[in-house]
Amino acid sequence: MLHGRDAEQARIDDLISAARAGRSGALVVRGEAGIGKTALLDYAAAQGVPTARSAGIESEAELPFAALHLLVRPGMELVRQLPSRQRDALEAAFGLGEGAPADRMLIGLAVLTLLAEEAAQGPLLCVIDDAQWLDQASAEALLFAARRLEAEGVVMLFATRSGPQDFPAPGLPELALPGLRPEASAALLDAGPIPLSPAVRYRLLAEAGGNPLALLELPSVVGDGSVDDANPLPLTQRLQLAFHGRVARLPAATRTVLLVAAVAGAADLAPILRASAGLGASLRDLQPAQDAGMIGTDGQVLTWHHPLMRSAVYQGAALTDRLAAHRALADALSGDDAADLRAWHLASAATGPDEDTATALEHTADRARRRHGLHAAVTAYDRAAALSIDTSARVRRLVLAAESATEAGLTDRAERLAERAASLSSEVREPARETPDGRATGGATGQAARPGEREPLSSAGAVGGRGEQVIAAEVSDAEFELRLDLVRAQAEFAGGKPGSAHRRLMSAAVAVRESDPRGAARILTKAVHTAWYLGPDELDEVADVLATLRLVDEDPATPIARYLTGSVTGQRVADLRDAAAAARAGGADSPADLVQLCGSGLVVGQDEQVEELAGDLIRECREQGRIALLAPLLFFRSEGLLFGGRPRESRIAAEEGLRIAQDIGQVQWVSQIHAYLAYLAALQGDSTRCRDHADRAVAEEFGGAGAVGASWAHAAMALLALGEGRLEQARTELAHMTVEPARHHVIGLRTLPDQIEVAVRLGATEHATEALDRLTTWSQRAGQEWIAALAARGRALLADGSDAEQHFQSALTANRPFDEARTRLLYGEWLRRDKRKVDARTQLEQAMALFDRLDAALWSERARTELGALGVGTGARASGGPLNVLTPQESQIVRLAAQGLSNREIAARLFLSHRTVGHHLYKAYPKLGVLSRGELSALDLDE
Repeated sequence: MLHGRDAEQARIDDLISAARAGRSGALVVRGEAGIGKTALLDYAAAQGVPTARSAGIESEAELPFAALHLLVRPGMELVRQLPSRQRDALEAAFGLGEGAPADRMLIGLAVLTLLAEEAAQGPLLCVIDDAQWLDQASAEALLFAARRLEAEGVVMLFATRSGPQDFPAPGLPELALPGLRPEASAALLDAGPIPLSPAVRYRLLAEAGGNPLALLELPSVVGDGSVDDANPLPLTQRLQLAFHGRVARLPAATRTVLLVAAVAGAADLAPILRASAGLGASLRDLQPAQDAGMIGTDGQVLTWHHPLMRSAVYQGAALTDRLAAHRALADALSGDDAADLRAWHLASAATGPDEDTATALEHTADRARRRHGLHAAVTAYDRAAALSIDTSARVRRLVLAAESATEAGLTDRAERLAERAASLSSEVREPARETPDGRATGGATGQAARPGEREPLSSAGAVGGRGEQVIAAEVSDAEFELRLDLVRAQAEFAGGKPGSAHRRLMSAAVAVRESDPRGAARILTKAVHTAWYLGPDELDEVADVLATLRLVDEDPATPIARYLTGSVTGQRVADLRDAAAAARAGGADSPADLVQLCGSGLVVGQDEQVEELAGDLIRECREQGRIALLAPLLFFRSEGLLFGGRPRESRIAAEEGLRIAQDIGQVQWVSQIHAYLAYLAALQGDSTRCRDHADRAVAEEFGGAGAVGASWAHAAMALLALGEGRLEQARTELAHMTVEPARHHVIGLRTLPDQIEVAVRLGATEHATEALDRLTTWSQRAGQEWIAALAARGRALLADGSDAEQHFQSALTANRPFDEARTRLLYGEWLRRDKRKVDARTQLEQAMALFDRLDAALWSERARTELGALGVGTGARASGGPLNVLTPQESQIVRLAAQGLSNREIAARLFLSHRTVGHHLYKAYPKLGVLSRGELSALDLDE
């Protein structure tokens, strides 16, 4: 019976009732130690629903996927039913397969699919206790799955300590577990077996603060000397002291076994007993502890009465005894499956440098990286460095730790690790020098390092690609410095310092352009990205260095470098499809090497090709499980879709990109895509959604006014203001597009027509002319007819009489839907002012029809207002097609189903469970007026 938890139990009951009806849910229960979190989880598990359990174990926090394996182990026979890539990813994560490292979010998708399979015959409850001690890899996979639960009949309950940093779970509902109310506290205390005097009872109720564990445990020690009456310690520490007082009264051998168990952390009794035997204790010595209610055991597993009991045993033991327990456990563990745990116990037992232990930990880190347990790899490499005897080995391991931290997104830690490595390196290495014959001298070994002997940066994980990040035992000083600079550059860019990041990347590229031109090209593709946030001078610098690289035509970097060289100046030098095809033919790492081509393609106006290439790369990412690349690719595809006149599809892709970016912590893309969604909302005339997205894009956590998404956010607010006729506000927002770096950004170029229109309407002819000059230059460089059409529209707005009409007509010869609609609106307004009502009506009606199809409500209303001024009635706005009645996710699923994809195939593409896909289709059918998926192909699903 739980005292005083009626509201919390009702919350659990609601989740379980929903699961029985086929709906899923998740809940994070937070509270201090002893507050009753585990009791609430036990209550949930007692409700008659099949339950899978796991828990974070402090000693296994650096073992990737340890907690996840414990949770899904009962359903492992269902792994064979998973889609092949998900099955391979999950088996590789558990060390059961030899597959390549999988993206950690693909593992999360495999967990989601597996849970859905387990719940196929009825509801499933997943209980995860002590989530604050989950290994990071397990936490990421479980949170990925929990955020996507919808219609599987699965409930996931997490219990964790109070602080949000103990187990960050953004996007999941939380339940803060407070102390019991006074009447419930009194009832629980009075139900105990120990009679209490009124004074002691009053004191315990006051000091316990409603903490159930304190109310149960403190009565046995108050007044017996175990707890100091004047002890000012926090309640948790007081409980630990109370528990330790009970431990101190046990026989010495019992305390030994308990210490080994506390050091082990895990529940498996066999290694605990083997280690205890080496310290003179055995199974029978556990009996006093079990009789005292401190632990429980069935001869195979050992469970603690409460985690604080384990902490009390460990913290109360002498340091020498703890070290001995760690060493004994390391000796007791054998076999490949225990190698990682053994390495960590050896490290915990070490009191100084120990190369054997350092080597074992490095191997543990290598295995963690292969299984995509990047956080664990960083910690293991770092600890291995600390235990290294040789300084060069220490530096090498620190560099590996820094590179792994960069890959994991731990940019601050990566920078600190890189600084430590650089500091050590400078202490023991001579500066690298280049002799007249081109040989590099100096280095860790003091031997000459010829350029041909250097590991090419083109194969290094720090530069890009999926290869393992391996550093040879003997490399040149220059190689170390380049590696460290690349780590620093990525950390600085992620930390909002593109200037210093760019300088490091350029220095690294220049340093290796002779010895490793392909590696230099790959570095420069990153430098293109940093340069976009700085200005044209930096872009020109990248283009100049790219042009000096001696790349052979067969090298996959050659077509990429050539395309980027032109695009950074807005000059079309090649066809995007041809460049991508040539790079692939040469063996480029697709999709990773081709992502930047998409962004550059938008600069030269190859929007349709960008949409096509991004779509291909997105499919490759899904097939290969490379989820980290999806957010930028979905963003680029969204832009291509919007510019091509498909705003609803654009929004669907953008919202998926935002969900993924939020899931894996890509804050740059969270800001960028929020701002882009603000722009889409402005197009639709949804001012509330526009402002919400724009505000979120420039939140302080993303850099405030300097956030990556700031340019798109200003463009969105400008478009909204222009559509509403607030010209001064539009001019204020567009002013941000006239200064660097926004001036040369994609959105800076795309808003030039807006700048012209606003300036003309406000009588600022000089500003309009300046914007037109820039638009004309861009048109000439990019060679795109649609840009030339926009320039013609700008000339029409600045011209008079027949010249204006000629330019308007030229502007209508090559345009895309939204641009065409706006041109016809402006032309119709001009014709109405020229008293040509019939011609004006023709243009305005066509503009209104296009705006209606694009769901551009503000602009459609503006066209209607103009028609009304002509005395023309317009009727209700068109509905916009069958998909207009669906939510974005329903629309996305319906499109894929209409293409013939099964629910499981759709689920794999969209990172959902197949049961959620079925749920959305079930809701979509009546909205569309169909009875089955077979009828979807007959619908007109085009925008």
